[in-house]
Amino acid sequence: MGKKSGGWLTLLKDHTKLHRSQKSKDWNMASSSVTSTNIIQNHDFSNGLHSWYTNSCDGVVVEKQSTRYAVIANRKETWQGLEQDITTRISPGLTYTLIAHVGVSAEHPHLHLHLHGHADVIATLKLEYHGSETKYMQITRTSVSKERWEKLEGTFVLPEKPDRVVLYLEGPAPGVNILIKSLVVTCATSHGIVEGCNVVEDENIILNPNFEDGVNNWSGRGCTIARHDSMGKIVPKFGKFFASTTQRTQNWNGIQQDISGRVKRKLAYSVIATVRIFGNNVTSADVRATLWVQTPDSREQYIGIATAQATDKEWMQLEGKFLLNGSASKVVVYLEGPPPGVDILLNGMVVKHAEKIPPSPPPYIENVDYGVNIITNSDLREGTNGWFPLGNCALGVTTGSPHVLPPTARDTLGPHEPLSGHGIHATNRTQTWMGPAQMITDKIKLFVTYQVSAWVRLGHGSSGSHNVNVALGVDNQWVNGGQVEVNDDRWHEISGSFRIEKEFGKIMVYVQGPAPGISFMLAGFQIFPVDRKARFKQLKQQTDKIRKQDVTLKFSNLDESNMQGKMVIIKQIQNSFPIGSCISRSNIDNEDFVSFFLKHFNWAVFGNELKWYWTESQQGNFNYRDADDLLEFCNRNNIPVRGHCIFWEVEDTVQNWVKNLSKSDLAIAVNNRLTGLLNRYKGKFKHYDVNNEMLHGSFYRDRLGNEIRPNMFKIANKLDPSSVLFVNDYHVEDGCDTRSSPEKYIDQIFDLQEHGAPVGGIGVQGHIDSPVGSIVGSNLDKLGLTGLPIWFTELDVSSVNEHVRADDLEVMMWEAFGNPGVEGIVFWGFWELFMSRENSHLVNAEGEVNEAGKRFIEVKKEWLSHAHGFIDEENEFRFRGFEGTYEVEIVGICEKIVKTFVVEKSGSEVVVVSIGL
Repeated sequence: MGKKSGGWLTLLKDHTKLHRSQKSKDWNMASSSVTSTNIIQNHDFSNGLHSWYTNSCDGVVVEKQSTRYAVIANRKETWQGLEQDITTRISPGLTYTLIAHVGVSAEHPHLHLHLHGHADVIATLKLEYHGSETKYMQITRTSVSKERWEKLEGTFVLPEKPDRVVLYLEGPAPGVNILIKSLVVTCATSHGIVEGCNVVEDENIILNPNFEDGVNNWSGRGCTIARHDSMGKIVPKFGKFFASTTQRTQNWNGIQQDISGRVKRKLAYSVIATVRIFGNNVTSADVRATLWVQTPDSREQYIGIATAQATDKEWMQLEGKFLLNGSASKVVVYLEGPPPGVDILLNGMVVKHAEKIPPSPPPYIENVDYGVNIITNSDLREGTNGWFPLGNCALGVTTGSPHVLPPTARDTLGPHEPLSGHGIHATNRTQTWMGPAQMITDKIKLFVTYQVSAWVRLGHGSSGSHNVNVALGVDNQWVNGGQVEVNDDRWHEISGSFRIEKEFGKIMVYVQGPAPGISFMLAGFQIFPVDRKARFKQLKQQTDKIRKQDVTLKFSNLDESNMQGKMVIIKQIQNSFPIGSCISRSNIDNEDFVSFFLKHFNWAVFGNELKWYWTESQQGNFNYRDADDLLEFCNRNNIPVRGHCIFWEVEDTVQNWVKNLSKSDLAIAVNNRLTGLLNRYKGKFKHYDVNNEMLHGSFYRDRLGNEIRPNMFKIANKLDPSSVLFVNDYHVEDGCDTRSSPEKYIDQIFDLQEHGAPVGGIGVQGHIDSPVGSIVGSNLDKLGLTGLPIWFTELDVSSVNEHVRADDLEVMMWEAFGNPGVEGIVFWGFWELFMSRENSHLVNAEGEVNEAGKRFIEVKKEWLSHAHGFIDEENEFRFRGFEGTYEVEIVGICEKIVKTFVVEKSGSEVVVVSIGL
């Protein structure tokens, strides 16, 4: 939290004496570890206050004299303190032991009672039951004096499981700060300490992790390493020693350790390294933890574990995770990243089996008024009451604005009373961020998805194009609520969405964007919570029309006897609608990954293995081995494959040797790339993304001219006419990026076609946050006007809460399946640690299907048709079903007969399938 910063400097000085009295053996990351059976997340505050919440007070994590602890301050009531939700990590009837190290301090020096007396710190459980009174259970308490750490210890048993269980520390009088160094809760049984039913390994596999034995077991990766107890003013943060890397001549030079034989495949490992940089007048640089793996067949893999910006001023922690899919003959973990000449300093490293994070419970949300606008005085009938100018601009009320809601708001809300026709006019703007604003802190609920909708118009006399943006200031962070590009004096719709998933202190919404001096008008401004499931009924009715066929089964047998009256049971075993996923070469070495993929997906795309920087990272040195292996795997399992991608127009993704080519040499290299790739794989890839993200980059166009883009399509089509050629871009569907609005995407497609490019499909990547169905559906409808097939090509959704992530995924799946222009969905992965965005996976690293994965499976089941009934007098049975593969069982004959048939897309209303017996 840490909402208030005043007074912290004084507070830290007051704690210095307590730190000096602390024994170094207590809870030192460098010399001890806590058993992984602890159900408390982030028990030692090594990740700040992540997973913790302050209850109506403030908190900060402090590090002094090798000791880290939380300070809970600005307490106005005795019950205010630090809490954590442990609902999903406890079970009724088991005995839990709590051990915490706690202290107290005076918030203000003049509080003599707190300076000289004692204060009680109490561990309490808050037990919530839906529909009944909340209960409180005191676990234990201890008396704490200033400048001393005390152990808080106790046990508890829950006779039944409440709907929500929150553990918190409270007790001291107002004005007394609670200090917490660690909090551990474990469960003991007659078989010892357990986590669920499995004993979990929690041993650091790094040898000599704190350099107490010099630099034994460590080596330099292209550089020299040494151990130090100090370097001038630099002293260890933990323990007595740290190591340095010197004489680095390449970014990849660094300190390394061979962990072969100590790391197991298909287990997730967490990595924590304490690092900083030194020298060469560089004050900050990225430090990366990387894994180098050599497989038994001599294949090399580089796995990025974590990246963080280190400085020359203080130590910081680099944290990440990794998992090995297949067997390895050699595994080395190392640090790299800073420019040559900059030393990497390492104070210690831990690599151990990653703690399993319990699944998040459904968010506790109540009293949400879906569809109700939270903006005060939106219709301006009370002048500018409720509004204030952000900055020194002026606000006034104008008339003549639209009387109807913008289209996407109407799609969500349905019939709505007319708008007032009044708008708010922002003038005298001297900065782009100036405009009308409101405080909406008390109206926002965590984990609720809000839709944003408004009419906007530029003032008279404006020229050129201007972005208008709805923004939210959430404490010190900026959140995008939607934006639109305006280039004339008409009213334009702005639409977007947002969701807040972290505790906040204050939230302000404001409208900004046009250049200084440009006035603008805002009307019909709506922000309302969306009941996203309300749209599913409409989409399911639509899918019945566009995805199903009328099917007639015609039965016949060898003796041509009448089949009338026989019962048939129809079960669809596979829907033919394409649902694919991104896969990588290492993934197919993991049997669990392969099993889930083959069971739930019927298309594939390669994450990196077909990209130019992968197949030719150095000029003339080709690597097609990974792509060949993946293609062979897909062919063996009858999985069609998208080719991603031939080129990537964003400059940061282009390998250095290509960037350094002259114009003529670049033209030759581009042609060689096309001929080499498409001749090698002719007929093997059903689709190609020809030039990825042309709305967001212009590397090839800037160097080779406008004609290079259509020429790429024309040459690709000539080399492999069997493949459908796609454009592919992001943020097309969500309204949050004016560069990739559907209108601009359509203009780009038409321009390519006018120059002879055989564009055959539209790729909508689908990396989306807080999706709202009406916005996504509206943008898909716009793209559908081109008549080209639309595919979601890189779909993923992200939320820290698995249940909210599941809701997001369900929205996107139904919007795709319910739209007649969409012909397939490809996910951008599904397995934890193998996705480009955090909190987007469907399956946890070690194979457990999470709530989002379960919802994915449930939605797919809804896309299977089933029927039963009796064969009529014409030996026929009729039903309506999705396209795909079916089994029909004929009941009431001597032996059970099951036949398989396929319903394919047909232009006619009736599909006749003859089944001979």
